[in-house]
Amino acid sequence: MKVVTAAEMRQIDQDTIEGIGIPGIVLMETAGSAIVRAIEQHYPTCQRIGIFAGKGNNGGDGIVIARQLAHIGRDVRLFLVSAPESFTGEAQINLEIATKLGLQIEKILTGARFDGTGTVPTTLASCELLVDAIFGTGLRGAVRDPIATIITAINRLPTPILSVDLPSGLDADTGHPLGVCVQADRTVTIGLPKRGLLMHPGAEFAGKLEVVDIGFPEQVVNAQDIKVNWTSAAQASQWMPPRPPFSHKGSYGRVLVVAGSTGMTGAAALASEAALRAGAGLVTLAIPKRLNPILEGLLPEVMTLPLPETDVGSLAASATSPILEFAKKTKSILAIGPGLSQHPETVSLVHQLIRENREQRVDLRMVIDADGLNALAQDRETLSRLNSEAVLTPHPGEMARLTNTAVPTLEADRIGTAQQFASEHGVTLVFKGAPTVTSDPNGNLWINSTGNPGMATGGMGDVLTGVIAGLMAQGIPSESAAALGVYLHGLSGDIAAETLGMHGLIASDVLKTVPQVIYSLTQKMPEPKR
Repeated sequence: MKVVTAAEMRQIDQDTIEGIGIPGIVLMETAGSAIVRAIEQHYPTCQRIGIFAGKGNNGGDGIVIARQLAHIGRDVRLFLVSAPESFTGEAQINLEIATKLGLQIEKILTGARFDGTGTVPTTLASCELLVDAIFGTGLRGAVRDPIATIITAINRLPTPILSVDLPSGLDADTGHPLGVCVQADRTVTIGLPKRGLLMHPGAEFAGKLEVVDIGFPEQVVNAQDIKVNWTSAAQASQWMPPRPPFSHKGSYGRVLVVAGSTGMTGAAALASEAALRAGAGLVTLAIPKRLNPILEGLLPEVMTLPLPETDVGSLAASATSPILEFAKKTKSILAIGPGLSQHPETVSLVHQLIRENREQRVDLRMVIDADGLNALAQDRETLSRLNSEAVLTPHPGEMARLTNTAVPTLEADRIGTAQQFASEHGVTLVFKGAPTVTSDPNGNLWINSTGNPGMATGGMGDVLTGVIAGLMAQGIPSESAAALGVYLHGLSGDIAAETLGMHGLIASDVLKTVPQVIYSLTQKMPEPKR
């Protein structure tokens, strides 16, 4: 699903009205109807509903909602936060209709009426649901009084709040509040999701997010050449390859995991098993030779490749040639980094693997994470030797080291950060966080829709590395495998949390649910309950 900026949404709206000829009043009526259906679905027992309407199109949507709810028998109270004479366009038309129909309309033109002594607080206290239709994507600058005071008062009420399109006061592009912002329990956004609804902290202000289609023509949307997408179950299902009845283990590719060191065998084990759980046919783990007995016993389904080691039990630089020879012979995807250590020789190994892969034109596809990324950060010129099939999966700290940029600066624009890095270095970048975003070298970006705070524990990144590598082994293009892997990983965490709770959730819990999630996608079933 495409994700829009405020400017893109306005252009789609304008082109639909002026270019296609669908009147704005029709779009507003359709939007109102869609949101009324959402209210009927999610709040079927709420009879007394208060609707706050601003003077723009968002307020116009709110007035349509008020009229339609009244028509089906709900007790509706319409609160205007702007003077009636300031309403324009379709909002003005709908206000005139609501007035003629005799809807209960109250003007709230001053925040002082929320001091607890007027009639408005009493009216609001009796409402079972509040609908926020004050500001939409057209908001410019910080919210000022009296509306700022009104929003603050709304937020203090125990009544559930449904926001129309955006929580009022939220920046549609960045997800940051413009001063004060409505704290919604649910947001029903119109047409397409806005960036700010999916990014932190906007997602927290939006609550549960629902997107309703109001008929924007596909050709109008496509004309915007929108690069940002929201990964959905439908998209993930399209990316998953079939498994024909007469296939065999060789049909699903091989992964060579280059990982592990003394004290960090768990990272190597998690990444290797994750590649198998994601569907790879064969997985081999390249490890320091002293760790071979441990990991052979721990992973019966994974083959091992014992290699030269340093004196502290990490992979030595001399392991470069056997790794490349094995990967080239077996046509394996390389997953490099989990638990490797930052020993100077091991760092040199990473640099040599990347350099010789380029110079010898081996053209191996790689997923690089953890200490593989830390090695790149020590020699950023190595980045220029990666091919376009490489996938890098940094968390914010690793991204800061790769770019020599402070974490708060990177987090302020996760989308722009990922797109710029991927384009500059010609790789696919998975910028992990809340939410994780995946960008390919052409600027196409996917915002992930799954995952939960319980996944903030050690080993989760190792599982993600293995999942992405396992998907790539099955022939999925790097950028699709990366975005799909992030989605599967997050949804597996959601399923595990549904059963076990978020507190104490560990990486192996997530690992075990990966096949269940893949099954649900390949069978075109609804997402597993979460």
